[in-house]
Amino acid sequence: MPVFKELRSPLKKNNVNEKLLLSVVVPVYNERQALPVLYQRVQAVLQSIPIKNELILVDDGSKDGSDDWIADLALRVPNVRAVRLSRNFGKEAALTAGIDHANGDAVIILDADLQDPPELIPQMLQAWHEGADVVAMKRRSRAGESFTKKTSAHFFYRLLNRISDTDIPEDTGDFRLMSRKAVNALAALPERNRYMKGLFAWIGLPTTVIEYDRAPRAAGQSQWNYLNLFHLAFEGITSFSIAPLRLATLAGVTTALLGILFAGWIVIKTLVLGEPTPGYPSLIALITFLGGVQLISIGLLGEYMGKTYFEAKQRPVYLVRDVLQTKSVRLTQTRTQGHQRDAA
Repeated sequence: MPVFKELRSPLKKNNVNEKLLLSVVVPVYNERQALPVLYQRVQAVLQSIPIKNELILVDDGSKDGSDDWIADLALRVPNVRAVRLSRNFGKEAALTAGIDHANGDAVIILDADLQDPPELIPQMLQAWHEGADVVAMKRRSRAGESFTKKTSAHFFYRLLNRISDTDIPEDTGDFRLMSRKAVNALAALPERNRYMKGLFAWIGLPTTVIEYDRAPRAAGQSQWNYLNLFHLAFEGITSFSIAPLRLATLAGVTTALLGILFAGWIVIKTLVLGEPTPGYPSLIALITFLGGVQLISIGLLGEYMGKTYFEAKQRPVYLVRDVLQTKSVRLTQTRTQGHQRDAA
């Protein structure tokens, strides 16, 4: 990327920077309390960097007034755009919507709860200027989270990385920077069941990992309970690995071998040693064990078939209710598009 090689550290305002655009994408779901603090901190950072920028707030069907707040902000502030989805589609869909609506040469994803500090944006931009297409932010510590959540997250990322064919960086979330090349590569993936952390890693491209300390939530409460986290973890495993199916097959083979060995042992005890075999307890235990293995295997198979079923329907990942921004920005964009058509 020759345009980035002209830049030097620290970032300075020059002709190259003036031609670049940075997009900051923030998915929002019931974060009304955190939004004012989020806007103040993000805007303070964006005003301090010598690159044109836009802030894209994606409302994922909030019910606490977050949608109205970001709509009002977008109609007042030129560099803010509100993308409101028709209903709650989930964070992965909201991320996809935000990335699809981002026009920047670089796109940064940031959570609305401010656990991922926007003050790290200049450091991420520097890594991008030095040639990285993806700047993944690795959590060195996780303040404000329970021991159970920290431990389960630690083991999950390592398990997923071990069983997946894709090298997914450990302890990294959605907080990252992607170049336009990476964004275009991500947009080329048509799948509907989107585990974004895996997709970010799947596209490859030169990646820089920066460690940081995660902060407690700025305000409000997390929308992620343990059931939702388990669902997301299971989604990630089944989206990027068929190891569960292989484990089910291994369990079936092991159970069959144990059954054969047990049957042989019963024959030997009865015919050679002349010992009677108590049938009822052992039979019930064996049937219960086999039934459990079969149900787990059927459930895993159904999970993968269900993904295929939803992919076959070809439904869109999300539907947009409206996109809001100031009238001056819309006029500027219309004029620019008109000039481009005239030039063509």
